Amino acid sequence: MVVTRTPLIAGNWKMNLDHLQAVAFVQKLHWTLKDAKFEAGAVEVAVFPPFTNIRSVQTLIDADKIPFSLGAQDVSAHESGAYTGEISGLFLHKLKCGYVIIGHSERREYHNETDEIVAAKVKAAIKHSLVPVICVGETAEDLEKHGASAVPVAQLRVALDGVDPKADIVVAYEPVWAIGSGQAATPTQAQDVCKALRGVIAETLGDEAASRTRVLYGGSVKANNIASFMREPDVDGALVGGASLVVDEFAAIARFPSHVGV
Repeated sequence: MVVTRTPLIAGNWKMNLDHLQAVAFVQKLHWTLKDAKFEAGAVEVAVFPPFTNIRSVQTLIDADKIPFSLGAQDVSAHESGAYTGEISGLFLHKLKCGYVIIGHSERREYHNETDEIVAAKVKAAIKHSLVPVICVGETAEDLEKHGASAVPVAQLRVALDGVDPKADIVVAYEPVWAIGSGQAATPTQAQDVCKALRGVIAETLGDEAASRTRVLYGGSVKANNIASFMREPDVDGALVGGASLVVDEFAAIARFPSHVGV
């Protein structure tokens, strides 16, 4: 059976926009896509605001019936307790978050998150009916020393250890050397690593899970290069950073099927 994977265009706002700016941004993005006759069913659009914005964005999405998915940028490995500053997956689920980013390179670098911490967070997300967007990727040093897929493949193997094969997950390949650099990986590079990551999913969770799981590319994604990535068979969308904060740019990325030659 051939499985069709709905492309996912996910906007990681990082630590940008307060809750008032977030509401205005989502409204404008919605209007922009409506004016462009965007077909929401063909591409899934998700926004990942800071924690302080989630309630405001969720209320707007519900009230105006905006066809965007909502996600958080991180989750605690713990459900509750004396963990000051941590956010439980239970809280995010109650706020109608569908997704949560786990293992982003900035969390790994600045917050010393190990592969084992990432794996614990993945399990915590799944426990509370959140779809983890599991980020993996290599630095420029890793790339030179180990090659393109070795580090992300190893990271994903740890993250998927013990995960139920029936669980819904998303995997995002984000080469650290490309994030915010303006220098994206080539479509061929992205495809090669995404294919290897799908192979890890098949090995650990089975062929069915590998067939239905979306694998995203992230790293200097722009409106002028998204179509080239989306032509690749194992690239199912994009995790967008800086460009997700510019309404017209992010809307154009979400509308990649309308680009010439796609």
